[in-house]
Amino acid sequence: MPRNTFSPPTAPLDLNAVDPADTGTLSKSKATKKLDTLRGELEELTTLLYANRRRSLLIVLHGMDASGKDGTVRWLDAGINPMGLTVQSYKAPNEEELAHDFLWRVHRACPPRGLVGVFNRSHYEEVTTVRVHPEYLQRQRLPDEIVGDPTIWERRYRQIREFERTLVENGTIVIKFLLHISPEEQMVRLDERIENPLKRWKHNPSDLEERTLWNGYQRAFEAMIDATGTREAPWYVVPADHKWYRNYVVGSVVVETLRKLEMRWPE
Repeated sequence: MPRNTFSPPTAPLDLNAVDPADTGTLSKSKATKKLDTLRGELEELTTLLYANRRRSLLIVLHGMDASGKDGTVRWLDAGINPMGLTVQSYKAPNEEELAHDFLWRVHRACPPRGLVGVFNRSHYEEVTTVRVHPEYLQRQRLPDEIVGDPTIWERRYRQIREFERTLVENGTIVIKFLLHISPEEQMVRLDERIENPLKRWKHNPSDLEERTLWNGYQRAFEAMIDATGTREAPWYVVPADHKWYRNYVVGSVVVETLRKLEMRWPE
């Protein structure tokens, strides 16, 4: 099992050293039983979180197209009371969002105390997708001296660290998952979106275009994790070629994070 699976990676991160198909010594049948147990514990712990209303939990999911973000959300949703869960999916910023700093739309969507919030994509698009596509930066109406600053990415990393530290210091627990998929498995899933009528609505021709930038995305992911993985808001690199193992790793980390709060039922 790679060192990055259940603990935050140590810098510098080399994604080539993390096998996307790794499952450790765990079999699918054993994982299925463990997932049932985890789901039950997740339901109790998130209900405790809701009952106490002192903390919130923010789960950030990031990864290539078809890496399993939607599937991970579905698994989490099945184990959390809908009253205690918010899910925010981020697309390209609209006109109002472009008129503010890149964290504006993210901060206002963070979960209130007592709730679990899941970001399906997030503010990290601004240091990965935008970095791979410099033309996107030109559309953000920033002053020329900011767009042309060679340290713009280091500045954004710092702003993200400070933003997440603010959340943590005000009672929000932040955990972040990079769903690490292989290009071969991604192609299988993208083909399925074309061939399966029930999944065809997910097909986007641009997903195939983005595959040609695979190495650029991997380097952007590594730089992002090295710069923004902190003790307060850690990153976890999850081998995601096997959906059941992906869910097991994410579920285990979320449950263990909530266990550490040692919550009690209110009097």
